[in-house]
Amino acid sequence: MLPLGAGDGPGGGMPGWQDVRAVAEAAEQGGLDSVWIADHFLYRDGEGQVFGMHDSWTLLTAVAAVTERVELGNMVLCASFRDPGLTAKMAATLDEVSGGRLTLGVGAGWHDPEYEAFGLPTDHRVGRFAEWLEIVARLIRGETVSYDGTYYKVRDANLDPAPPHRIPILVAGHRPRMMKLIAQWADAWNTAWYGTPSDKLKDRLQTLDEALETANRDTITRTVGIIARDPDQPSTDPNPQAIPVTDLPKAITAYQNLGVDHLIISPDPMTPRTVELIAEAKKQPTN
Repeated sequence: MLPLGAGDGPGGGMPGWQDVRAVAEAAEQGGLDSVWIADHFLYRDGEGQVFGMHDSWTLLTAVAAVTERVELGNMVLCASFRDPGLTAKMAATLDEVSGGRLTLGVGAGWHDPEYEAFGLPTDHRVGRFAEWLEIVARLIRGETVSYDGTYYKVRDANLDPAPPHRIPILVAGHRPRMMKLIAQWADAWNTAWYGTPSDKLKDRLQTLDEALETANRDTITRTVGIIARDPDQPSTDPNPQAIPVTDLPKAITAYQNLGVDHLIISPDPMTPRTVELIAEAKKQPTN
């Protein structure tokens, strides 16, 4: 995970572009497989403190331009913030900029304060997302789409230029309606945030298996978000679920044994040094 907003930068401050770039380059140089970035306008905690955020898509596009190898993903793009046609067009263009390295991670959204601040509707989020996801998925898979829904309408829409290959779609979720949509439209699934594997994770993996069986699908890429902490650096966001980076080799084995394909690690703190330690842990024997 890359820095995005207040609390993610040096000393717990707001990261600048150079901070985001440094973490991304550390991942690329360290041999990690991918970098990901969240998507929010703002975050307001339970005490009313507001944390500002950069625009995630602009940052991810900039990261695409200064890296060559790592895959790029949204963790996850909020459907409510962008029209489905615009999102599909943006994805096709970013995939072009990155040389085919994009995974389009999407979700229905959840944080009411940012919706209210920017005048977005908070009702029927999953219903809106279902229409949005179908339009986006069909567009980036090369269809000419006409759709007349409750919330979105398109007529003979297509992408020109079209992506030269299928851009993977990742959807985050765990409730029944979201799992049905994941089984229908997604190439990958995410659940987060964890430390070591828990019973909750095992339950969610089972729920995914059941949704895929109902949809008559064989498999889907399983991704799990975890938090890794470097105890030698000051924490910017202490989380009781975080595991020490030194425990990552064992954790990798445990997740592999559960059939997880990809770990998306939120480093605490979000510094190049933490990423370097994660990269070192990845290279260690896991048995």
